[in-house]
Amino acid sequence: MAVLVTGGAGYIGSHMVWTLLDHGEEVVVLDDLSTGFRWAVPDGVEFVEGSVGDKSLVSGLIAEHDVDAVIHFAGSVVVPESVENPLKYYQNNTCNTRTLLETVVQSGIDKFIFSSTAAVYGEPMTSGPIREDAVLSPMSPYGSSKLMSEIMVRDAALSSDLRYVMLRYFNVAGADALGRAGCSAADATHLIKVACEAALGKRPSMTIYGDDYDTPDGTCVRDFIHVSDLVNAHYVALEFLRQGGLKFTANCGYSRGYSVKQVIDAVKKVSGRNFPVVSGPRRPGDIPSVIANAHRLMSRLSWQPRHDRLEEIVRDALAWEEKLSAQKQSA
Repeated sequence: MAVLVTGGAGYIGSHMVWTLLDHGEEVVVLDDLSTGFRWAVPDGVEFVEGSVGDKSLVSGLIAEHDVDAVIHFAGSVVVPESVENPLKYYQNNTCNTRTLLETVVQSGIDKFIFSSTAAVYGEPMTSGPIREDAVLSPMSPYGSSKLMSEIMVRDAALSSDLRYVMLRYFNVAGADALGRAGCSAADATHLIKVACEAALGKRPSMTIYGDDYDTPDGTCVRDFIHVSDLVNAHYVALEFLRQGGLKFTANCGYSRGYSVKQVIDAVKKVSGRNFPVVSGPRRPGDIPSVIANAHRLMSRLSWQPRHDRLEEIVRDALAWEEKLSAQKQSA
């Protein structure tokens, strides 16, 4: 039996592939390489370049490799871009997921893990960490495209043998501690990656988008989760389904937040370098404060974070940026 990882050449997907390999799993990766990298897929792993919306390709992969579970990461994830180009997000995130679900159900696969997002909540209606039963009111096409996909997963399960876990990510950061994977996109918008690039001189400066929010220091507050903890949550979810679990939706975070300014200060401290920081206007779709209530994931699936210190997240992200710089210099 094999696990099909869609988007397995991307940032989170490549970490998932390594985690599966570390557990002795057979893995197949499907990625269209629009944002991922072929070199990010470990040697020896079956890789196919293509879209999850290509029904014949996906069904052939499932049959050829005896796939019995799908972990679906493939999608577009930049909130401001989704505001500028919403139809791209509804095509890539919603329509393609619909086709993938149809293929999965018709192929008889009964285990499906979906990469969702905290953007399905929109701006919290109450203070404090967000619970999974909070009102779902996305403020961007990105969030809406993911919520539509969640609804499809739920409804597909009601009408078939499909069993699922949907994990709502908050802000993913960091890199594999062994240096095997990390965030490699040249135009990445992840705050910690951008700050690390500025610390290493890859950017002349970095911008804070809005410093007048109703937060303690005026900048947005986010719950940052280490990518290794996140993919571990996926493996725990896979074991839940293998043991007969029917359905599960949970937040992935640490139940505490850091402001943009706090993150920048942490990067300066860990790197030992100062760098220019400028103030810019707010970005469309940004929410002042988003913090996870991760109690459900911890209590029901016995998931425990192992890398939940901001300094560790920054350290691993910085080490990956240094590795990318060294590779570029030697190329």
